[in-house]
Amino acid sequence: MRFLDVRHHGVVPYAAALELQRALVEERKANRIPDTLLLLQHPHVLTVGVKSTAATPHILATPGELQALGVALFETGRGGDVTYHGPGQIVGYPILDLKPDRQDVHRYVRDLEEVMIRVCADYGIGAGRVPGLSGTWAASPGEIAADKIGAIGVRISKWVTSHGFSFNVNTNLDFYRLILACGIKDRGVTSLERLLGQPQSLAAVEVHIVQRFCQVFDRAIAIEPGGPERNP
Repeated sequence: MRFLDVRHHGVVPYAAALELQRALVEERKANRIPDTLLLLQHPHVLTVGVKSTAATPHILATPGELQALGVALFETGRGGDVTYHGPGQIVGYPILDLKPDRQDVHRYVRDLEEVMIRVCADYGIGAGRVPGLSGTWAASPGEIAADKIGAIGVRISKWVTSHGFSFNVNTNLDFYRLILACGIKDRGVTSLERLLGQPQSLAAVEVHIVQRFCQVFDRAIAIEPGGPERNP
C-alpha cells in the first residue's frame, strides 16, 4: 500500500491550480513527493479539453454573457469536452504515479467514477455509470433517468496523472445552462443538494471523498514522521 498526501486548498483560481498541478507532476515524476490528492473549489469557470474545436459549439453563452456573469474560460490539456466549475463543487486533482501496476487509462477513469459512486452511497444515493459516457450518474428515488453528478477529465504523462474529477455538492446548477455539458444533449446535471433537498457540508463530503479514494486506489493517508496526520 502506498501513502497519499491529501491537500485541502479551499477556493483556488483555475490558472493557479494549473500551475500547481504542473509543478507537482514534475515533483512526482522525480519521486520527490508521494502520490497527492488536491481537493479544492474554483471560482466560476468553463474549461475546454483537448477536443477544443469540437467543444466550442457546446458553449451556449456568448463571450459577453460569460463576462457579465463573471465566468472565465480556459482551454486546458485534459481529456474530455467542455465543463463548468464553480463554488459548491468539489474538484479533485490526483497526482498519482500509476506505475507499475495500474497502467491502464480505462481502469483509471473507472476508478475515479467508483470513488464518486461510493460517496453517493454514503449519502444514501444510488449512483452508477452510463454505457458509453464517462462520469458518475445519480437519480432520486422514482426518477427514471440519472443525471450527471460527477465529471471526469484527466491527463496522464509518463503514467503520472493530473486534472481529475469534479463532484457537485451545493453547485448552482443554473450555470450549466451556459454549456452543453460534456457535449451530452439528452441528460442533465444534478448535485447532492438537489438530490437530498438541502445544502451539504463541503468539509464532510471531502472526508468521504478521501476515505473512498483511499479504498479504491489502495492508499493510506501520509503521516509526518513522529507527528499527526497531515490532513485528518
